Amino acid sequence: MPLEMLNNVLEFIRPAFVQAAALCLRDGPKGQEVLLVKTLQRENWITPKGWPMRNKPLCQAAAIEAWEEAGVKGAISAEPVGAFTYTKIKKSGLPVQCRPLVFRLDVSELRDTYPESNKRTRQWFSLSEAAEVVKPPELKALLQRLAEQSNQT
Repeated sequence: MPLEMLNNVLEFIRPAFVQAAALCLRDGPKGQEVLLVKTLQRENWITPKGWPMRNKPLCQAAAIEAWEEAGVKGAISAEPVGAFTYTKIKKSGLPVQCRPLVFRLDVSELRDTYPESNKRTRQWFSLSEAAEVVKPPELKALLQRLAEQSNQT
């Protein structure tokens, strides 16, 4: 069986791994802005995200990931504002489906030194600009919806 076909079969029978993601927002000079970070391997723009943490709710794990990957702290929502799916290529080369639940984080603190500051690039985007640069379709849609909502207020 060709590898692509095998991956399609595995995607169908293997559920996606749940992750926690932080949608880091602030009020910028031209409206609401979102902080994105570059992934380590493919260098795509994405929200800070990571695996669930033992004895911590997903929203708290998302806040910790935001600190570690982007150097931000703030108030995190208890409930997710959305979710998206993406394929992660593990170190073994095996592709796995991941489904981060996205929690809103209203940024109150931005630091230049943080755990992954020497590994990651971070950048503020308008919501509509962010929707253009991220790859996962569901994350694009979430950012577009938020951009439309912020334009109506």
